[in-house]
Amino acid sequence: MTDNGHAGRGPGLRLLGGVAATLMLGGCVSFSADGGLSTAQTVAYAELNKDVVKVTNEAGALATQQQAEVLLKRPLTADSAVQIALLKNRGLQVAFNELGVSEAEYVQTSLPPNPTVALSRLGGSLELEIERQILIGLFELATLPARTAIAEQRFRAAQFRTAEAVLRLAAETRREYYRAIAANQQVAFMQQALGTAETASELTKQLGESGALNKLEQAREHAFYQELGAQLARSRIEQKVARERLIRQLGLWDRDLDFRLPNSLPPLPARIASAKDIERQALEKRVDIQALRHDLNAVAGQYGLTNATRLVTDIELAGISSYERATSFAVGPEGVAVDRERIKRQGLEVEFQIPIFDFGGTAVRNAQETYMAAANRLAELAVNARSETREAYLRYRGNHDLARHYQGRVLPLQKTIQDEALLQYSGMLVDVSQLILDARARILSNVDAINARRDFWIASTDLKAALVGGGGGSGGEGGGTPVTAAAGGGGGGH
Repeated sequence: MTDNGHAGRGPGLRLLGGVAATLMLGGCVSFSADGGLSTAQTVAYAELNKDVVKVTNEAGALATQQQAEVLLKRPLTADSAVQIALLKNRGLQVAFNELGVSEAEYVQTSLPPNPTVALSRLGGSLELEIERQILIGLFELATLPARTAIAEQRFRAAQFRTAEAVLRLAAETRREYYRAIAANQQVAFMQQALGTAETASELTKQLGESGALNKLEQAREHAFYQELGAQLARSRIEQKVARERLIRQLGLWDRDLDFRLPNSLPPLPARIASAKDIERQALEKRVDIQALRHDLNAVAGQYGLTNATRLVTDIELAGISSYERATSFAVGPEGVAVDRERIKRQGLEVEFQIPIFDFGGTAVRNAQETYMAAANRLAELAVNARSETREAYLRYRGNHDLARHYQGRVLPLQKTIQDEALLQYSGMLVDVSQLILDARARILSNVDAINARRDFWIASTDLKAALVGGGGGSGGEGGGTPVTAAAGGGGGGH
């Protein structure tokens, strides 16, 4: 081994080292300082005016907790609820971690292939042979820039999908926020109605004892009171469920659960958004469309790479250095003579596969179909985005008109009916049955008015999501699927 100390520095190995060093200096990608979050942060600031933070250590977790606690000290607004969710929701942190994995794959793809080193030693009693090889895949080196460009497009798509996760969490948090407040309002109204019904029930009992009301009228009034009690119990269940759904979106637990909500939904805006150019805005701004565009670019690059490499799967270039030593003995007049022969060799070896059975047709067909699937997926999303935007605006405008109709016409009329019915009941001009029917109608109208305003604010959230991304809404009924389910039980409504 000592005699061959410089054998590995032959022309073949120097050539391989020069090629590898050139590519290493020119094509490597480094990790970004923000873990690839620049796109998500830009979108969050532009569309939500909010910050997103990736928690990677204990200090970061403590800082986000302190920010959230400051916001939780005051009654939550829709904006503060969104900011808390962006800080505390662990499902969003999972999306950030997955983006980090995507960036690691991108950086790894940009690195030149590792050389393979092979050492062999053959020895006998009088002979010794040592061979060293360094192998580098030439196709891997030649296609490194193209493969890096493809990996970059995939990473860009992952960045926009992470931004979509931010927008989706923000939108769903707003929906659950409005549902929770509406549930609180319904409970408060039912409690007020039950108190009035309880007073009427006691009065009915006294009138019955004096003989002023018969048993049928007494029973109707008592049944109305009991029915209201059941409806209040149902509303309280929905109130607690809505609060738990909001808690899951916010990512809260333990002492953070005792947050406060406003007593009522925000008032309707004086002016509503215009439908002008909403389809164009969606096609330009939606992050899911931008993600699919990068996917299509990556597949297009992969298709070109497949065409370029269809006939040869890989070529390996090997630099070879060998050393042989043989020893022989000869008996002569002067005694035994020892003869040692040393041979050093350097050279190159090229190895490649010949596609006898497959000339790359299957790989090319696979690439073509994959490309067309990606193109059709993008076209489908563009068509659906236009329709989703129009549908979201229809719901937004329709729910605004409906909520304003309840607020401006239905509720004032129901109040007038209630006031007049009480006057006529006091004058014994109407019986208790008519009074109960009027009270039921007023209760239903007030509950519908609360739901109409809730549905408007949810539709407003859905319209924003249709324009920039973040998923369509589930309407005003029920609750949506939370991004993550990480929180435990919560307190009652405030």
